[in-house]
Amino acid sequence: MPAPPRLSGRAVVKVFGHDGWELVRQKGSHMILVKDGSVATLSVPDHREIAPGTLRSLIRASGLTAEQFIALTKK
Repeated sequence: MPAPPRLSGRAVVKVFGHDGWELVRQKGSHMILVKDGSVATLSVPDHREIAPGTLRSLIRASGLTAEQFIALTKK
């Protein structure tokens, strides 16, 4: 798995938005994303920089590969 890029929480939400994930609410410092047809919800921390392990976990939970996520960051 390639190293995930260093992104802020809001940038991560924007990238997942390109894949159909939608921000439905924010509770404290966590933004909750849902996607039609997906059982999972993503809880993205609203931090200046997301820790690499946290980002990898979010990518796995979304059903994407790291390569697909990196390709979405270029949109």
